[in-house]
Amino acid sequence: TESYIMKIRLLSFLSALLVLAGCATQSPQPDATYYLVRHAEKVLDVKDPELTAEGTLRAQDLAERLKDIKLTEIYSSDYRRTQDTAKPVSAQQGLNIISYDPRDLPGLADTLKTRSGNILVVGHSNTTPPLAELLGASPGEPIVEATEYDRLYVITRNGNSIHGVIERYGE
Repeated sequence: TESYIMKIRLLSFLSALLVLAGCATQSPQPDATYYLVRHAEKVLDVKDPELTAEGTLRAQDLAERLKDIKLTEIYSSDYRRTQDTAKPVSAQQGLNIISYDPRDLPGLADTLKTRSGNILVVGHSNTTPPLAELLGASPGEPIVEATEYDRLYVITRNGNSIHGVIERYGE
């Protein structure tokens, strides 16, 4: 009977280990999730333009879209339109905006690949798709310069595995 009890205990122990092993392999948190957007609608024909009223609303829509996601960093190029797009998110999340050079996308991508958490990057129509590609995701079709301000790349990195989707946000 002692042998029988030992076998039962061993089976119980092994069963518990299998349950724990199963829990450990269930959908791990990604190492990083990158949220990439182009700046919101801007005033035309002005050097370093500010956002239009519609663009200001879109920047607020971005903050609303990301409100339930605890961001760890926010990056923006140092132009008024990108900074103003990031500001509502920055204020809502209590994070400073980190400026980057949009002419050095490989350097930015290398930096982002060393970061973990949820990271917003606000860029431009000619920088956001290439940055998505440098991070390992599909850039999608080129952004329509005159009218497309609602594209949101959601790129997750888990080890060497990259998964990207393109969503839309705002009105």
